[in-house]
Order: sequence, then C-alpha cells, then structure tokens
Amino acid sequence: MKSRRLIPLGIVALAAVVLAAVASLAASGSSDAASAQTKPKVGLVSDVGRFNDRSFNQSALEGLKRAQKQLGVTGRPVESRQTSDYVPNLASLARQGYDVTISVGFLLADSTNTVAKRFPKSKFAIVDYSVFAPPFKKNKNVQGLTFATNENSYMIGCLAALMANRAGTKNISAVGGIKLPTVDIFIAGYRAGARKCVPGTTVQIDYSQDFVAQDKCKEIALNQIAQGSQVVFQVAGGCGLGALDAAKEENVWGIGVDRDQKSLGRHIMTSAVKRVDQSVYLTAKAVKDGTFKGGTDAKFNLKNSGVAVGKIDARVPKAFITKMNGLKKQIIAGKIKPPSKL
Repeated sequence: MKSRRLIPLGIVALAAVVLAAVASLAASGSSDAASAQTKPKVGLVSDVGRFNDRSFNQSALEGLKRAQKQLGVTGRPVESRQTSDYVPNLASLARQGYDVTISVGFLLADSTNTVAKRFPKSKFAIVDYSVFAPPFKKNKNVQGLTFATNENSYMIGCLAALMANRAGTKNISAVGGIKLPTVDIFIAGYRAGARKCVPGTTVQIDYSQDFVAQDKCKEIALNQIAQGSQVVFQVAGGCGLGALDAAKEENVWGIGVDRDQKSLGRHIMTSAVKRVDQSVYLTAKAVKDGTFKGGTDAKFNLKNSGVAVGKIDARVPKAFITKMNGLKKQIIAGKIKPPSKL
C-alpha cells in the first residue's frame, strides 16, 4: 500500500518540474521578444558616391554605427553602385521589415518616393531633402532631414574672405557638384558671408555636374586658382576631393564640406560641417523612442548643432576667428539671415 502511494506523489513532483521548466522557457521567450522590440532595425542606403567618399555618405554611415553602439539598434548599410540600385536597395530593406530605411541624399528622392508608396506601412527618411518638395506630397511615412548649411557657410565665407584679403587679394571660389538647391544653399551663404566681412570680394562659382569624378572638380579648381582664387570651397562630395587636391598643389587654401576634412592636410582651412551623422543617429533614436514623425521635416541648424564649422587651421589669426564667431551669435539670434539661394 505504501508503494502505491509513492507513485502518484512521484508523478506530481515530476509534473511540477516540467511546469517550472516550461514557465522558465516562456519567460525567456517573452524576455527575448521584449528585447527585440527595443532593438529596431535601421537600414541605410548610400547614393552612388558610396560610403568611402570621405564626405556625405561616410558621415551617414558613422551616424548609423553610433546608433548601433549607443542605442543598440540593428543597422544595415547598403551601397548603391549605380542609380538603378536605388529602388531595389530601398525595397529590399522595407520587404525585410526594417523599422526605418534612410536614404542618403537628394539623388534618392524619386526612388524613395516610389518605394514609400509601395510600402505605406514602412517608415522612411531622406537626408538633406524636404518631404514638402517634389516628388513628395507630404508622404505620411517619410521624414525629411534638412540642414541650414547657409548658416555655417556664411561664417566660413567671412573667414575665407579675410584670409584672401590678408594675402593681398579679394578673390575666392566655390566648386559645386550638380546645381541643385542643396548645393546652392552652401554657396549662397559662403558668398554672402565673404562680402559681409570683406566688401568687394569676388566669389568665383562653377559646377562640375558630377559628385564622383575627381578630375572634373580638380580641373575647375585649377582654372579658378589661375584666375586668382586664394581659397577653394568644395561642395561636390567625392568629386570635390579633386578641388581640394588642386588647392594643395597650388599652395592655396581649401575648404571641406559635409564632414570635417581637416585630416586631408594642412591646406584645409576649415570645413562646412553638415551633421549628417547626427541626423541619422537621431532618426534611429526617434524610431526607438516612438517619436518618429512622417510627413514632417526635422531641421538641423547652428542653434541645435546640426551644422557647424570644422577644425580651423592654427595659422588662421584668432582675430579672424573671433569676428567669424560673432556672426554665429547674430545668426542664432535672428539678427542675420543668410540667403539660401544664389
């Protein structure tokens, strides 16, 4: 009789162990699911300049990497080798369920609009382009990441003119890529700032019609220097590296763009920094926090450190830097409003 009682008790004990194990697995699965929910997937698609352009695309990739490290997001950068890659790359990330897919630059505007319409439940963001500009029509699942680069370029134009004047001339220049609003906004601020600080300054402006081929930008810069330019401002992405190389060869100043390009050499006076990295990072954070807002533009300017002046060469007089920084205070206060168009 005693042994018969032990059998049911043993079964009960075994059942308790099994139930406990099942509960533990369930809890573990629940924890994993909760963890997955707090780790959004962020996709990043480059333009044809690719991530090694040492400029716009590279800065975007740095922002994604920072989001991965500091926010714990899952990031996937996808390079576009040709324009026909844009739609397939964007669609692939949306199809794979990425929580947001970020397009690097205005060259992807049409493709982003096309894919956003095809995947209305997916979120998209586009760097350096307004969601209120064509082809977009306030797409509810797309956010524009825009930059007031006329503000920091105004400051840099002032510095460039002061340095050229110091060398005995009033002649500086800018090499643009394709003539688009996102390029002209830099140059408009640059020219206005130069004329503000040194009235009568000549600002040569030319376009390569390219963002990749360095030889095109180099040839343009060499021509500008031959016509007296003492400072060359590149606004042409990877192509612009050729313009900076020309400045180095001819022993004049070069000014970088998008990211701090002082590492390219002593000939770099400073850079007009567009915090593309910050825009990508904050977009990832907004998705994670649930504050992402499609159909709107996130704006980056001097006031919120979305644009900035890069490292300044030690040979630039402190008095010039002080004068330039005085403009920053006036711009933030609204006393100076740099033009955004040429």
